[in-house]
Amino acid sequence: MRDPSAGPRVLLRKLRELMAEALEPQERLDRIVRQIAQNMVAEVCSFYVLRADGVLELYATEGLNPGAVHLAQLKMGQGLVGTIAASARPLNLSDAQSHPAFTYLPETGEEIYHSFLGVPILRAGRTLGVLVIQNKAMRNYRDDELEALETTAMVLAEMIATGDLKKVTRPGLELDLSRPVTIEGETYGEGIGLGYAVLHEPRIVVTELLNDDIDSELKRMEEALGSLRLSIDDMLSRRDVSMEGEHRAVLEAYRMFAYDRGWVRKLDEAIRNGLTAEAAVEKVQSDTRARMIHMTDPYLRERLHDFDDLANRMLRQLTRFDDKDQSADFPDSAIIVARAMGAAELLDYPRPKIRGLVLEEGAVTSHVVIVARAMGIPVVGQASGIVSMTENGDSMIVDGDDGAVHLRPMADLESAYAEKVRFSARKQEQYRALREVAPVTRDGVEVTLQMNAGLLVDLPQLRESGASGVGLFRTELQFMIASRMPKFEEQCNFYRSVIKQAEGKPVTFRALDIGGDKVVPFFRGAHEENPALGWRAMRLALDRQGILRVQLRSLLRAAANQELRLMFPMVTEIDEFRTARTLVAREVNHLSRFGHDLPRKVELGVMLEVPSLMWQLDEVMTEADFVSVGSNDLFQFTMASDRGNARVSNRFDPLGRTFLRVLRQIVLAAERNATPLTLCGEMAGRPLTAMALIGVGFRSISMAPAAIGPVKSMLLALDADRLSKALLPALDNGLTGMPVRNLLLEFAEENNIPL
Repeated sequence: MRDPSAGPRVLLRKLRELMAEALEPQERLDRIVRQIAQNMVAEVCSFYVLRADGVLELYATEGLNPGAVHLAQLKMGQGLVGTIAASARPLNLSDAQSHPAFTYLPETGEEIYHSFLGVPILRAGRTLGVLVIQNKAMRNYRDDELEALETTAMVLAEMIATGDLKKVTRPGLELDLSRPVTIEGETYGEGIGLGYAVLHEPRIVVTELLNDDIDSELKRMEEALGSLRLSIDDMLSRRDVSMEGEHRAVLEAYRMFAYDRGWVRKLDEAIRNGLTAEAAVEKVQSDTRARMIHMTDPYLRERLHDFDDLANRMLRQLTRFDDKDQSADFPDSAIIVARAMGAAELLDYPRPKIRGLVLEEGAVTSHVVIVARAMGIPVVGQASGIVSMTENGDSMIVDGDDGAVHLRPMADLESAYAEKVRFSARKQEQYRALREVAPVTRDGVEVTLQMNAGLLVDLPQLRESGASGVGLFRTELQFMIASRMPKFEEQCNFYRSVIKQAEGKPVTFRALDIGGDKVVPFFRGAHEENPALGWRAMRLALDRQGILRVQLRSLLRAAANQELRLMFPMVTEIDEFRTARTLVAREVNHLSRFGHDLPRKVELGVMLEVPSLMWQLDEVMTEADFVSVGSNDLFQFTMASDRGNARVSNRFDPLGRTFLRVLRQIVLAAERNATPLTLCGEMAGRPLTAMALIGVGFRSISMAPAAIGPVKSMLLALDADRLSKALLPALDNGLTGMPVRNLLLEFAEENNIPL
């Protein structure tokens, strides 16, 4: 009985010999197509390569007119070859010329051939070219012949990927693998970064494609599958994996793929056709990705991510790949590219070398984005397909201002962005010159400019930016990057380091703001349909007072003999603040009873983020030592607009009359009660919106360190009294007045205020 895999194995062995010979690239290609035609008893074998301009060019042929090589061309989607490339699916036809997509190329002389088998040349699901065999007789090619041609195409994909074809590519043309790509995403962190791509989970390059011993490769695959299934079953049986929810759904999808008979059969066939175990995984992964990538159903596309992750786990097991081996190649200017990642994983990278972060998934509120923004790293999210298109070391531009990623950019685009970065650096030099200049308006109004922070790496920027202090220190970041709950001594040492590095400047700590959408690894609450409005911040802290009390005790100990400023987030009713104040008093008494040194002064504040406090303003201002407006949450709750939802996040303007009226009421309440008031949030960090805040009466604002220079530059050119006289009446003139944003822009232009 004929062994259907014998032919492919012989062909692959011959190809391996050809790859090892010292041949010029074109001669190697010519001999490869000749060998394929001979082995598969085909009268024609043609090899088309996809160029960067979307054209498929004939690079080698056996059987067609040799003069057509490098001249015969088809656009993506044109003809049978273009259809295969566009769909990433094979075509098996007994009479090619009767197919509606058939396009006649007179220079090839292919009109005498009827049967046609073409397969896409794939790598990581991307089409790099097309491989075709043809015969004069009308026939359908067998499944084993299709499998053999697909396996051969994988070898050719590696030839393209390794750059072997550059020598035979005409001057001025580039292959698709190196073409520039621009992907529009979402702005998650402002700024511009130029550098070289670093895949967070590096794509494993399979160097050994062809096997010498089928039985040993089948055994390796069986062992790897067994180990993979065992690890997934183990994860699903662990107590810390809830019985329902997103995490379990992902693991269940992994298990479904790992036990799928169709997947295992395809792996087995690929090995029997001559591939190594890891090459078989790569082939099946690439074929599956090519089929699924065009699907529009979001559920099926999510399952594609699950399949990719599972296949990558298999490749890591089979190749014994170690991520740590990549550290030596980490570039000085790195753009981290990931489907998704955790905050702690970002901090594992050498911070001074990171120029940007690109994510396929995530939201503006996800942990890694919060940490990246705290580190001043430009971030673009929802960059669909970026992982599969990127190779380690590719040049890349992250435009966090416009939400775009430029992969392998053209030289002129790269030069334009480089000049933009140099211009920004020159502006920063000018801002640094203002570091020691007092933030006072032209008419003598002093405005306190503070910075937001959350990590020890942020603190050196306190001196560099010229900030008067830390207006918001996010204590939850320490919890978000930890694998377990930080112990009392760890928290105490951390807060002590923060206070020490502030060098006498005031630091306002925000009590732990976790829960809802800020899920820390070691604390899992129940799944919530609307986490932003759910069990988080003060609500969680007052229900789990042990967590809050440990933090309070740590802060009190860390601030011994110094001033402690602490504010509580997400306060909804004044009684919540009263309860928190009682807990602080209890911890003070506890420490005093055991003879510990205490802060010389403790000031407790309320974060005004929930609109319900607008009807308790005078009570809040009377009972709190200070109030800080969290403009991000207050705006999204006031406008019922989720800032993590791209469809509505830009629907309403924070400079609209509605929200500015809310802020004005808060300012008036603070003035009535002589309560110190500040605002921390994105509004404070942009010159135009910061100008509006000063116009409605704020005299203390807190922002990202990099924003202090631009805001101070605006402030020094501003006449605050004149602005207020123009702005405040406009807030009441909602029917006939121009939009407030336009009014502010006109005011800035007329008064030469830099924005």
